[in-house]
Amino acid sequence: MTRVRLGAVGYLNARPLVYGLDRRPRFDLRYDVPSECAALLHAHRIDVGLIPSIEYLRGPQPYLFVPGPAVTSRGPVASVAIYTQVEPRDIRSIAMDTSSRTSVALATVMARRAFGVTPEAVPMAPDLEAMLTRADAALIIGDVALFLDHTTVRLKPDTTGTSAIRNRQGAVQKIDLGSLWTDSTGLPFVYAVWAGWADALRPEDVSLLQHARDEGVADTDGVAHAYYPEDPAREAVAKRYLRDNIRYVLGDAELEGLRTFYRYAAEEGLVAGAQELRFFPASADG
Repeated sequence: MTRVRLGAVGYLNARPLVYGLDRRPRFDLRYDVPSECAALLHAHRIDVGLIPSIEYLRGPQPYLFVPGPAVTSRGPVASVAIYTQVEPRDIRSIAMDTSSRTSVALATVMARRAFGVTPEAVPMAPDLEAMLTRADAALIIGDVALFLDHTTVRLKPDTTGTSAIRNRQGAVQKIDLGSLWTDSTGLPFVYAVWAGWADALRPEDVSLLQHARDEGVADTDGVAHAYYPEDPAREAVAKRYLRDNIRYVLGDAELEGLRTFYRYAAEEGLVAGAQELRFFPASADG
């Protein structure tokens, strides 16, 4: 039987979704950043990927979702944030960590809807000091954002003539995009979903992915320890993060949040338009 080429995200927050899958002979598992997972799926180099949710609308043909598992939040997410050295309404440019296209789209949508601005996007590697040298604000995601202490960032003297709009304390403000989304909409946000080509999964494969999620969620402390086996301080942060910030259920509220995000993204011209959400069939015990 042909193995399913499965593309997963290497970040901590995705690890509960792949719990034990590396020991399943049905799957050929690889890890990448979210944007690369999407690129591999679009190129048909993998069959199913844990892709940024916005990429569901950007494939060469409609994909199917795996029902149930996803990376979501309702309120603070801790690992997806805008860091700004100016007041949010004064942001004119954002240095974007482009490893997750959903987070870039979310930052763009919320800058417009929450702050009334349409900033220039500046693609950059996730180095906060370097980013804030180039732009008013920075988008950083994933493990880098989770452990970033933005209070220690030293801003270089402003030589652009825009010092009047710097916040008065000269400090960097962190805007948690999970909080901002839920405060604005009352809905959860969906960051990543299992999606794939229509013929990629059998119902029993869908069950394996659902069961992996269930087992991973039941052992998030073990996931955190395996991810940081020799760093107790980071392990403690990871345990709290997986317990308190990240959710893994793609339920009715999450689907409504996803549809809302797609509608807002289409209004901003980030995608052509929303599509019907289509799912792989699950087995009776899935």
